[in-house]
Amino acid sequence: MDFVKGAYKVKSETIIKNLKKRFMDGYYADTKEEATELAMSLIDHEDVVSWGGSLTIDELGVKKLLEKKGISVIDRDKAKSPEERVKLMKQALTANVFLTSTNAITMNGELMNVDGNGNRVAAYCYGPDSVIVVAGMNKVVPELDYALAKLRTDATVPNAVRFNAQTPCKLTGKCSECTTKDTLCSQILITRFCKPQNRIKVILVGEHLGF
Repeated sequence: MDFVKGAYKVKSETIIKNLKKRFMDGYYADTKEEATELAMSLIDHEDVVSWGGSLTIDELGVKKLLEKKGISVIDRDKAKSPEERVKLMKQALTANVFLTSTNAITMNGELMNVDGNGNRVAAYCYGPDSVIVVAGMNKVVPELDYALAKLRTDATVPNAVRFNAQTPCKLTGKCSECTTKDTLCSQILITRFCKPQNRIKVILVGEHLGF
């Protein structure tokens, strides 16, 4: 539907302007194929690349492209034990480039993310030289109050089902701010400004990606 794409484009222009004010680079890609090409253009062949758990990054197929091009990666999914997996997750925070999505992005250019283990939001805060965020326009919300509600419904509940987490939201579909050992909401991060400048690069995509 062209009018939906048109609305995405208008919204993205506003968001990108506000990202710039917050020292973040912003881009718009009409399709996930364009987004993949753009993300790859932001990665040098000499870089070491890693990622957090993200269905959006999986949907783009970037991981296979990195392997095909012979770019070094830190892949926790290749760990042979839980201990090695944790070690690789820590190493990911020293990568040159970290690939991720965001649970929500406001029209004002703020990013909000929820995390169970904290490794993904840690990369947002500090560590990797460059953080490339790819987000479908379905992640856009008017402001932070809406972002928090989106996290607790559109992100946490599907992930609870995905990982078979023993949390109340998996049974009810509604966040109860639980403190169970399987909680997926250990950390909630708002990224409102980027230091150093342009370390975070946000690619908005005119498609529905992730949740």
